[in-house]
Amino acid sequence: MTRKLGGGSLVIATHNEGKLREISALLAPYGLKCISAGSLGLPEPPEDGKTFVDNALIKARAAAEASGLAALADDSGLSVDALGGRPGVYTADWAERQWFEGDPGRDWYMAMGKVEGMLQQLGPDTDRSAAFHCVLAIVWPGGEHEVYEGTCSGSLTWPPRGEMGFGYDPVFVPEGRDQTFAEIDPQEKHSMSHRADAFAKLVADQFGS
Repeated sequence: MTRKLGGGSLVIATHNEGKLREISALLAPYGLKCISAGSLGLPEPPEDGKTFVDNALIKARAAAEASGLAALADDSGLSVDALGGRPGVYTADWAERQWFEGDPGRDWYMAMGKVEGMLQQLGPDTDRSAAFHCVLAIVWPGGEHEVYEGTCSGSLTWPPRGEMGFGYDPVFVPEGRDQTFAEIDPQEKHSMSHRADAFAKLVADQFGS
């Protein structure tokens, strides 16, 4: 039987305030007060799992154990069929950290170029199918957990198009559309994204009748 979230506080296992705001807005109708692991001063555990599920559970488990509260974590990334599912859990790592105006950031154009270069090496008729994946993991202090997986399928294009997305969005065209995620209005993108799919499953399971 699924363990259910009650009211009260839920730790979001992130140090990213933007992600905290996004998740807080999604869960606000269900009476949950979301607080970030960063605001509690919790350390970030090494994400050394082999799958999205592994990494989401690592982050949620660490936050739940350290805070004594239920914790929610997500892990997401891009898988490319012709590349055997890569970059997968290494999606962010393919965008190596660079220094821009004194702040460390990831070079996503380089990451997109790396994927494109590998596809071009495979030839002009290579399958360009790809999918974004999101895993949401809830862990309670006693160790019980629930996992929800979301997917958004599509294909890769080149060169990058659009200014509204981030990460690999400028080269990802969702199924049934001819625009990249970076060309689609953010609100519309959020409604069809891999994260939206995972959250819909979480809400149905946790808060459905």
